[in-house]
Amino acid sequence: MSVSKRVRIFALEDLDAHKSTQSCWVTFKGKVYDVTAFVSDHPGGDDLILNNAGADVENIMKDKVSHDHSESAYEMLEEYAIGRLGTDATTVSDDWEATNDFHPEDTDSVEDFAKTQFLNLREPLLWQMWNANFSKSYYLKQVHQPRHLKESARLFGPTVLEMCTRTSWYVVPLIWLPITVNLFLRSASQFTMPIPSFLDAPLFPLSVSSTDALVKTLLCFFLGNFIWTILEYGMHRFLFHIDDLLPDHPVFLTLHFLLHGIHHYMPMDRLRLVMPPILFTVLQAPFTQLAYSVFPTAVANGIISGAFAFYVLYDCMHYALHHTKLPAYMREMKKYHLAHHYKNFELGFGVTSKIWDYIFNTVLPV
Repeated sequence: MSVSKRVRIFALEDLDAHKSTQSCWVTFKGKVYDVTAFVSDHPGGDDLILNNAGADVENIMKDKVSHDHSESAYEMLEEYAIGRLGTDATTVSDDWEATNDFHPEDTDSVEDFAKTQFLNLREPLLWQMWNANFSKSYYLKQVHQPRHLKESARLFGPTVLEMCTRTSWYVVPLIWLPITVNLFLRSASQFTMPIPSFLDAPLFPLSVSSTDALVKTLLCFFLGNFIWTILEYGMHRFLFHIDDLLPDHPVFLTLHFLLHGIHHYMPMDRLRLVMPPILFTVLQAPFTQLAYSVFPTAVANGIISGAFAFYVLYDCMHYALHHTKLPAYMREMKKYHLAHHYKNFELGFGVTSKIWDYIFNTVLPV
């Protein structure tokens, strides 16, 4: 059966918004029914339906004392079927405890799809998301329940496209550290002299002669470090976890999945733990343009170099938190970050530190 023809899947949370005469949903033996049009015509009165709106009606329909139902009533009910309730896959738990040697078991892809009917890990995921047959509530419940595979799941069918979605951790410093150093040195030079544009002389300067300029650049660099910590927390909490404001439409669910959902869905995937260069290029663009608009070029370059340096630290540390044996401080952060994945994804947004979690009261007890 094709993806687009599958029965729509709902979560119990979806029924909470349909408990009135304007929109009345019920469940019966795992199926979901929109009985809004039938409420006023119910022989037993609309109160009997509205009192059970958003709930399972199997017991009440079988209760002969309350209101006896004929076989034709059950046949009529099928005319209002709109989908079924999905089955939960439970990995995330408040009882989860991090261990130093954490190694989750691999997911049985066949059993997982048969149980949840969410995403088939044996097939490319992007097309399945684009043709999603599940509600936003069901998507959010499932995508935050981690799955684990020996190899990276495929997003696209063609191998050429697939290569663009996988990034080894060392690609981040290889690409962004030279850019960071160049911006730092250009900032130091710009405090003392006019210099050619980056396009005219991308390798300028090779050295910095002014100590005063170097001090000014370092101050801007440290400011950039600080600004990155705010961006790290803010983007993780308000962009990557924009769950409540996410429209219930396959296009937006797909964008959410590509941006961050896939990481929560498969948190131990070694090739999807750091940002692909194209993604970070897109995300950094508005912030760097803002810096150039607000500050003089020398100051902006210093700040951006500091932010980029901490971005490299962030992405490399993020990989290490998932897959590396670490010293004491980073072991503590590893437990903290893994708890964000396996205990409570609505808390613990800091990756390199907990400082903003403390300030904004989103600390995750581990």
